[in-house]
Amino acid sequence: MKAFSMPFARAFSIRPIVILVHVVTLWIALLTHVTAAQAQTPYLTTYLTEVPAASLVEGADGYGQMRSDLPVAPVLRGGETIGWAFVTSDFVGTTGYSGKPIHVMVAVGLDAKLTGVKLVKHSEPIVLIGIPEAKVAKLVNEFIGLDLVAEAAAGGSAHELDIISGATVTIMVIDDSITRSGIRVARALGLGGLTPLLAPTGPRYEVNPDAQAAEDWFTLTGDGTLRRMSLDVGQINGAFAAMDDPRAAARALTDPDDTTYIDMYATLVSVPAIGQRLLGETEFANLTDWLDEGEHALLVAARGLYSFKGSGYVRGGMFDRIILVQGDNSVRFRDRGHRRVGEIMADGAPVLSEMDLFKIPADAGFNPAEPWRLQLLVQRDVAAIERVFTTFDLGYQLPAPYLRPVAAPAPEVPLAQETATESAAQTALWSRIWRDKTVEIAGLGVMLSALTFAFFFQNFLTRSERATTWFRMGFLTVTLVFLGWYANAQLSVVNLMALFGALTTDFSWQAFLLDPLTFILWFAVAASLIFWGRGAYCGWLCPFGALQELTNRIARKLGVPQWTLPWGLHERLWPIKYMIFLGLFGVSLASIEQAEHLAEIEPFKTAIVLKFVRAWPFVAYALALLAAGLFVERFYCRYLCPLGAALAIPARLRMFDWLKRYRECGNPCQTCAHECMVQAIHPTGEINPNECLNCMHCQVLYQSETKCPVVIKQLKRRKSASDSAAALDRMIENHPNMKKGI
Repeated sequence: MKAFSMPFARAFSIRPIVILVHVVTLWIALLTHVTAAQAQTPYLTTYLTEVPAASLVEGADGYGQMRSDLPVAPVLRGGETIGWAFVTSDFVGTTGYSGKPIHVMVAVGLDAKLTGVKLVKHSEPIVLIGIPEAKVAKLVNEFIGLDLVAEAAAGGSAHELDIISGATVTIMVIDDSITRSGIRVARALGLGGLTPLLAPTGPRYEVNPDAQAAEDWFTLTGDGTLRRMSLDVGQINGAFAAMDDPRAAARALTDPDDTTYIDMYATLVSVPAIGQRLLGETEFANLTDWLDEGEHALLVAARGLYSFKGSGYVRGGMFDRIILVQGDNSVRFRDRGHRRVGEIMADGAPVLSEMDLFKIPADAGFNPAEPWRLQLLVQRDVAAIERVFTTFDLGYQLPAPYLRPVAAPAPEVPLAQETATESAAQTALWSRIWRDKTVEIAGLGVMLSALTFAFFFQNFLTRSERATTWFRMGFLTVTLVFLGWYANAQLSVVNLMALFGALTTDFSWQAFLLDPLTFILWFAVAASLIFWGRGAYCGWLCPFGALQELTNRIARKLGVPQWTLPWGLHERLWPIKYMIFLGLFGVSLASIEQAEHLAEIEPFKTAIVLKFVRAWPFVAYALALLAAGLFVERFYCRYLCPLGAALAIPARLRMFDWLKRYRECGNPCQTCAHECMVQAIHPTGEINPNECLNCMHCQVLYQSETKCPVVIKQLKRRKSASDSAAALDRMIENHPNMKKGI
């Protein structure tokens, strides 16, 4: 075995991450190709069986057959069609804070008014922070009665939007997706007199790269290159006074009415002439490098009492006060597509407090030659944690000098093509998310590389107990802070249940690719199970496991007593986590949603994803588990973790046994068994691969010259042999006759 294992280890140590990256890339490409048709399966197919018609539309008794050309299904009452049901995500992008779709099932009547709205699926952590699900569901129900004819005429802004403080972006996504998808469905079906949109039959235009822009700010605002929206305090107070909520008027601003509330400017700096004039040649060159093919850039600048950026993007990565709207499409801006501008280069530019660039993605369906508007969301506190909102629009049309005609007229755009385009945009969503997560992916790659290197060369690392300890503590700190609290890359048993559910229904890799770090981690876990078992993840890459171990180390330093459970009791507590996992798995076969609720036995969401900012029962539960871990190291990992149980089941399939043992281990020596942090070593000396976390401490002891009796005995033998040889040499030197005899 030794003759085979060492060359094998050396072979695998040569650029392992490079090889892994190529394998992952090829694997993703093949799977994406094979499952492309499955990825396009409408979400409506799933929810028609899960959401009874009566719960969506009052008085309905069933659904008809889903149309083959459009993901909509008739809502029936007594055999007659009273409306049409659809899922927003089948028509428009519905990505929220979490980077995952927010699915809303909607019913629209024959008069193009909404008759039913139901939030059926979301992964928004922000909604869980002190905001009951019932409150969100109540707000969603208020969309019933929305007139899509009026919305189509007003560009989706004919209604007032109530927003829950703390979930601004989530509610905006829901509102936008319901309105835009509803209009598309109503147009496609001809409801309420609406008709499908046709591409313009007249001349089409594109950006003219040879256009020239004026040199001074005054002329640029006068000719429409820069569009301005100026609001004073009087206008803002008047807008809130006109709202139904009297609290908004009661909290009016006390500044003079003519005080500038916000003086905002916007333009497209991706247009060469405009960008070069406002940013200068050097910064425009940097902008060009920043933008990928098909992307555009918006400059927004302002001054006044109100900030168009706010601070929400610091917490969730999304700017929740501005949104770009063009036709039935809308674009929200994220922090990774944002840059600050240091200076406006146009002559006579005013002093502005905010100057920022926002990237418009290539898959947003944005046409710079067509009109668009920038919607500003203005908020006002009306209670300790409550706010009301109103919106103002800044309209923009690129002036004619910056455009040139396109020769060929465009044909009619059928709805099927429009739907296919939206579907393609959804398919491309995961690649955009991966680009946005470049830093996190690179960081995870470094971590996996370091851990792989440490495992393959553990014999060298574990020669020094000090080096091993520092490496482990440093790695666990990075796992907790970077992988857990920063990147939220905490795996969960819910991922496994979702994967099994997807395999038994309409499987789509797109849903899993939307979270790149989770996808990479699961791929790494699958590979590590073959080589090292569950310990690679549970012992090194689990943020909550790292939190337990680090807090236990601190407790030890503070003198907190450590409890070692009797082996008989410890061995009988092991099966609890397997029972929990099998129970969750069984429930998931009947209802994945119910299983997800029961999976709250995992404290990961509370302690890692939400960083303890949650309702007190969840926080108390997580803290109780951590408190138990102060006395019994890795208490939760040992006895309660269903994810650990799920990973332990295939752990015995590992192909290699990297942990070295002596024949004397367990009989008579018990040093490793006594010092194993999770008591994964049997009194007889065997290491239980289902429980081992690969902390390498037993390998440190294996080579210890102060703790391992076998090593100490070997050293004594060597010293004795060396002493005997030295004594013989001295005798020979002292007795010349013996030397001659020899």
